[in-house]
Amino acid sequence: MADVPVDLNSMSSEAFASLSSMEGIYEPIVEITYVGPLTEDAYASFGSMEGIAAPVAEPIAPAAPVHKAVAYWPGYLLAGVTAIAAYGIHYLPMAPFQVSGASGVRHPISAAIIAILVGLAIRNLGLVPRSISAGCKKTVKKVIPIAIVLTGGALNLAHIAGVGLSALAITIVCIGIAFGAAHLFGRLFGLKPSTALLIGAGTGICGTSAIVAVAPLIDADDEDLALSVGTINLFGLIAMLLCPLVGAMLQMSDQHFGVWAGTTIHAVPQVVAAGYAKSADAGTLATLVKLVRVTLLAPLIAGLAILYAHRHSPDKARKRNVAVHYARLVPWFIWGFVALAVLNTLGLIPTLQFHASDWFGASTGPVEIPMANILKRIAKILLTIAMAAIGLELNLHALVRVGSRALVTGLAASVVLAGASLALVSMLL
Repeated sequence: MADVPVDLNSMSSEAFASLSSMEGIYEPIVEITYVGPLTEDAYASFGSMEGIAAPVAEPIAPAAPVHKAVAYWPGYLLAGVTAIAAYGIHYLPMAPFQVSGASGVRHPISAAIIAILVGLAIRNLGLVPRSISAGCKKTVKKVIPIAIVLTGGALNLAHIAGVGLSALAITIVCIGIAFGAAHLFGRLFGLKPSTALLIGAGTGICGTSAIVAVAPLIDADDEDLALSVGTINLFGLIAMLLCPLVGAMLQMSDQHFGVWAGTTIHAVPQVVAAGYAKSADAGTLATLVKLVRVTLLAPLIAGLAILYAHRHSPDKARKRNVAVHYARLVPWFIWGFVALAVLNTLGLIPTLQFHASDWFGASTGPVEIPMANILKRIAKILLTIAMAAIGLELNLHALVRVGSRALVTGLAASVVLAGASLALVSMLL
């Protein structure tokens, strides 16, 4: 098991928790010795949104402190109210929230995108107390995996068979491009190689989860972690907001946009929100492509672990005792997503059928409600609640207080990744 001490005295627990608030689904792959003002609860929020259920390495922590009871309900309540407000704005009968075209009346700005913007405004204008943070973190951690599982119920694997290998090839190439771009721009701007590698991992694979997994294998220090996490969360948020706009401007098809968003945006909820901002089909495909990226974290860690073993002496390796448990690298909700997708593909998700005459005494035909549509609707509602919670918990001031070299490197790597993915999607799909 790993003992990876990180001195975080230079950062407050609130700032550090805010940096990782968009990644709050699961416990981290590698947990860190708790040093300085960072509490165990704050570090739990540092776990990424990619959903690994248990740490690969256990922390060496001081004697367990006496924890006070935490009230989660204020965060739950405010996230729900914010989501309701987002839906109210989403359905406003005016432009740009409602537009009319050849296909009828549409509401192009998704409720999930509106929810995170409303939450950000409430949080960063100082309109709510910090006591809501615990409930917001808990909301994101519990709700996002369920939403992703339910999303699988709308996926028919037969419909993506024609783009499966192409999408996989684009995903793998884009991961390599992200790492390469982060390395090259890091050298160009004088960024530490370890920080550049962490930014490449967060950009190419899955946000903070990849950063936390890779950090102990490359001897990253607390500065590397803080800079890379802040950079990845900031540009992941920006990508989530900009990609739907760019997709609309370029008139991208659902298939093209789904693969592009899934290979470009950094974290799972950001991908899901951006994909569904385009359409349900684009959102489902974007989620699938992103989850493929998440599973590629396992071979990445395996490769780095092998490199680590070759580059360090046996005595030093024994002292560090970095042990990677690969079975924990695939999040549980990926299996749930795949299971529902298989059931839907095989036609095993039932369709509810009832006769209106049974309820109203009128002689009418049967009314059919596909359960897959119900699951998809519930997933979108849950996603909106989670996006509201993320916005309410995210401190923008903490995100922008990262090193300029890391910011420029992260920006350059994100732009190169988005451009390369767009070109590959245009050529191969």
